Amino acid sequence: MKGDRAEVLSRELDAAFRNRADLYRLFYDELAATLGPDEAEALMIRVIERRGREVAEAAFRGFGPNDARAIGEAFLAASPDGGRMYPTDVERDERHIAFRVRRCPLKDAWVEAGIDGERLATLCRIAGAFDRGLFEATGVRFENVTWTPGHGPGCCHIRLGDREG
Repeated sequence: MKGDRAEVLSRELDAAFRNRADLYRLFYDELAATLGPDEAEALMIRVIERRGREVAEAAFRGFGPNDARAIGEAFLAASPDGGRMYPTDVERDERHIAFRVRRCPLKDAWVEAGIDGERLATLCRIAGAFDRGLFEATGVRFENVTWTPGHGPGCCHIRLGDREG
């Protein structure tokens, strides 16, 4: 029974993330129709980045700008569904950590909804604003390359580095 419950919760969690993707898509479409695509994207990025900063306040309290590796390890340890939702390839050294995300339930939901090309890239940029807010709030160096046409499979590539050095 316990294994069945875990599998049900895993599916429900995936569905919740896909619902988030649908909300991003619908909000973007509505805002773009009203404000234009550039302003819609900018507005959503500001809000989602702000939410990332809010989460960082609790998730990374006690970490500083030269704790990139520790912040990255904490991020991986808290990855939903034991990391199965966002499987990553990870590169580490003393002062840096980098993630290549192989699967994203948000991107999966958008692709299943028939979204591709530049519209998919826009939604990925919008979603990536959460990571920017999350990691930049700690003061570490943050780089993120979100999916674009020609990027290949997978999703975003994130790199964190100590501020000094």
